[in-house]
Amino acid sequence: MPQTDLIIHDEKDNVAVVVIEKTSKNQECVGWVMENDKTIKVKSINEIPLGHKIALQDLKEGDTILKYGHDIGKVVKSIKKGEHVHVHNVKTKKW
Repeated sequence: MPQTDLIIHDEKDNVAVVVIEKTSKNQECVGWVMENDKTIKVKSINEIPLGHKIALQDLKEGDTILKYGHDIGKVVKSIKKGEHVHVHNVKTKKW
């Protein structure tokens, strides 16, 4: 298996978690889908630190973020595929 840069827990997820120290701008990242042992590739638009999320598809304001196959929040600012997903563009739906 090639070097894994990202982990995707569930095939329905639209974000992955960075599992290397950080991604570089324009880095071609390899993601491992735990659910079915597949790999995907996504180009990182930004430098994204370890443990943070990267978008696996374009997301628009109001879209739901899926991680572990579950709703973890909503997009509050449009996100491009490969962009950093964090508190600046995602908020909880609880308040």
